[in-house]
Amino acid sequence: MELLKYRIRTLFKYRDLIVELVKRDLKLKYRRSVLGYVWSILQPLLYMVVLVIVFSNLLGKTIKNYPVYLLTGRLMYDFLKTSTTNAMKSVTGNASLLRKVYVPKYVFTLARVTSAMGDMVFSFGALIIVMVATGARFYPTLIFTPLVVIQIYLFCCGLGFFLAQFNVFFRDVEHIYGAVLTAWFYVTPIIYEIDRLPANVIFFVKAFNPLYYYVGQFRDLVYYGNFPGPRIFWGGWLIAFLMLAFGVWTFQRSKDRFILYI
Repeated sequence: MELLKYRIRTLFKYRDLIVELVKRDLKLKYRRSVLGYVWSILQPLLYMVVLVIVFSNLLGKTIKNYPVYLLTGRLMYDFLKTSTTNAMKSVTGNASLLRKVYVPKYVFTLARVTSAMGDMVFSFGALIIVMVATGARFYPTLIFTPLVVIQIYLFCCGLGFFLAQFNVFFRDVEHIYGAVLTAWFYVTPIIYEIDRLPANVIFFVKAFNPLYYYVGQFRDLVYYGNFPGPRIFWGGWLIAFLMLAFGVWTFQRSKDRFILYI
């Protein structure tokens, strides 16, 4: 308990630095871009248009309002992909600073995931545009979407901490993780309905795919207008906290050796 209190006090102490790092990440991403933050809306829209064109004839005919169905899944996946990929490089990318001054190493990882969440919030504008354009219904359950955002944010923080410390010692993880993300996209019901999969694969996805819980919850609230069932809702929280605890534990366990490898 005392250790937890110490971590919270340290996090609060460096809150201004985290805010500045988040601002820096957002500014660097759109530096020299004419449209700037508008790309946070345009990018998911462009991805959606391409995927709808490619998959609408194969899958879209059996799914009502396929653009909204697709985008509700894609937003969750894009956040996971962007946040964890950036977090993975957060320690090695700030090696020069870490060699010069003492800064808690986790603030860089936390800032990367947080800046990606800021991007996701902007991307919700794309979802609103698509819902209006396709005549989708705005359900009252939309007010509960922050609960899903918090869950996937905690999960990505944990996964980001794990990847960040792993990448310090094993740089090939950057290439391996890219392949993992591609596979992760296709084993998650983002572009298709889960019922299209074989029964044994459905069991695997529901039991061992964390992203399924967050895509499913978000889609329930936005697309179907239902509150998620207890299994997927509480399962999402459990997975998020377990991943966060595991990520923090691995990061704290190895952080003192970072300086020898960066």
